[in-house]
Amino acid sequence: MRPVLQLLRPQVEARIASLCVGWLGGADGALAASLEKPCRQLAAPVSRCLVEETDASGNSLAVVTDLLSGRLGEASELVLKRCAARLLGLPPDSLRDVSLLDIAHQFKPQAQAPGPQSR
Repeated sequence: MRPVLQLLRPQVEARIASLCVGWLGGADGALAASLEKPCRQLAAPVSRCLVEETDASGNSLAVVTDLLSGRLGEASELVLKRCAARLLGLPPDSLRDVSLLDIAHQFKPQAQAPGPQSR
C-alpha cells in the first residue's frame, strides 16, 4: 500500500500547507502570505510522517479509504495521533487516549486579554 500512499502524498502535503496558512493566518491576507513558505516547509515532514505511520499501522487500506472519502475514521485518527507524538518528540502511543479536539485546542491561539488602556 505504500506506493499508493506515496502517490497521495503531494495532495496531502498541499492540503496540510493550505490548512496551516488558513488556521494561522486567518483573515489577515499579509500574514497568510508570509506563512505560505513556512507552512509548505512544515507540510513536507508532516506528510512523510503520515505516510510512514500509515504504512506501519497495518491499517493502510482503512486510512486510504478515509482519505479518499474525506472523513476521519478510527485508523486515521490513530495515525494522526502517532504522527503528532512523533513530531513533538513524545513516545508514539502517548497521545492514544487524548482526543484530537483536545490536541487541536491546545495549539489554537488563545485570545489575549485586554491590557491596561493608555490615558
